[in-house]
Amino acid sequence: MAMEMRQQLKMSQQLVMTPQLQQAIKLLQLTRLELQDIVRQELEENPLLEETAEAEDIREPDTLEVAEQENEPAEDTTDFHEVETGADTLRDWDSYLDGYNYSAGEQYSGEDDRPSFENLLTRQGTLIDHLLWQLHMGQYSEMDVRVGEVIIGNIDESGYLRASLSEIAAASNATEEDVVDVLDCIQEFDPPGVAARDMRECLLIQARFMGMKGSVVEGILLDHIGDLEKRNYKQIARALKVDINQVLLAAKIIGGFDPRPGSSFNSDDVHYISPDIFVHKVGDDYVVMLNEEGLPNLKVSTQYADVRGNGSIDSKAEEYISEKVRSALWLIKSIQQRQRTIYKVAKSIIRFQREYFDRGIEYLRPLVLRDIAEDIGMHESTISRVTTNKYMQTPQGLFELKYFFNSGLSTSEGEFLASESVKNMIKEIIEKEDPKKPLSDQKIAELLSGQTVNIARRTVTKYREMLKFGSSSERKRHF
Repeated sequence: MAMEMRQQLKMSQQLVMTPQLQQAIKLLQLTRLELQDIVRQELEENPLLEETAEAEDIREPDTLEVAEQENEPAEDTTDFHEVETGADTLRDWDSYLDGYNYSAGEQYSGEDDRPSFENLLTRQGTLIDHLLWQLHMGQYSEMDVRVGEVIIGNIDESGYLRASLSEIAAASNATEEDVVDVLDCIQEFDPPGVAARDMRECLLIQARFMGMKGSVVEGILLDHIGDLEKRNYKQIARALKVDINQVLLAAKIIGGFDPRPGSSFNSDDVHYISPDIFVHKVGDDYVVMLNEEGLPNLKVSTQYADVRGNGSIDSKAEEYISEKVRSALWLIKSIQQRQRTIYKVAKSIIRFQREYFDRGIEYLRPLVLRDIAEDIGMHESTISRVTTNKYMQTPQGLFELKYFFNSGLSTSEGEFLASESVKNMIKEIIEKEDPKKPLSDQKIAELLSGQTVNIARRTVTKYREMLKFGSSSERKRHF
């Protein structure tokens, strides 16, 4: 069969993501602080976009909601609508300049009313700084100081030495015997247990620092730390030929040691969560307020409108202005759409989780993205983007929006409980148990069944591990 090339016309449909639509979708999933960065960048790049000093035509969120429900016709449920790109886009230029601008409401009356978190923070000295200070304050030879600096430089944040003696000797041009002598000195520094090479050595240093050399505590750490981990106290008592009560007392003392002596010097930055949504109870209703602090009030520059109107620019300049106008209009419209969508999602969550807001976590109900999507007439993917990295300040506390979405477990009464509510029930049961006789996962499952919750033992195990509780043997206390 001969092969030939030919042209053929074919009609097909495909989804095209325009740059404007991609930008609108991106804005949805940004946090408020990330949105501020995007707006600032656009203000720098787009000369037609301006920030106004005063907010005009501010519409409160509740007013906006009422207007959408009562006065306006039913709007299209499509998440975003592409702005027209033809010549008619600028047809209402003058009317837009007269009154159409995006304004962000302020939550504070002035700059002085806002607390400055930076003024509340001080830089904490690091573990390395603390150790070097002690090294240089001591009366050591030049070689000892050089070796000590290499040792301290290889101590991690937990306080453990992460280099071998041979590596330290090679780096400091010293012998391993010299390194051992200096290491013994550094292991006497504050905090006790620092510069150890493993946990056993760390605990031994702390025991000897407390004057327990030759005691049962030292004997356990030297030869029976494996039995201590397994809580095999009888075996330890037989091996050390002491009373089991002495072993229990020694185990309690060891339990008070710090396995990570350098953790108190960690200088991690403090991270604050800034809520995107505030929920306040006013009477019997919950009022939703968007946190728009820091978002500038945007409008299109009137200066370029005047230049364009007097006909003193060429076609390329006019095309450039038109393009920047469309970009500015789309950004403003996208931010408005983003705020409206977040507001609608928050209102819908309150409608579904009303009992939780009134009565607490025991009344948190199962909820999935589809429920919210159907309630406000949007796609699930839009709801997923809106609820990502967004936080809501409620009378019950500060929560990520994803917190309100969870699966459910059935009850014997035919109802459903949210998984978070079941986790809270497991937490309460474990916290109230006798530490000398902790409950097994099977027993916890039976207790929950007595509270009409149908749950399997393996589900209890999964939730217990998510709550960071150990097994019954790990939770058992002998003293």
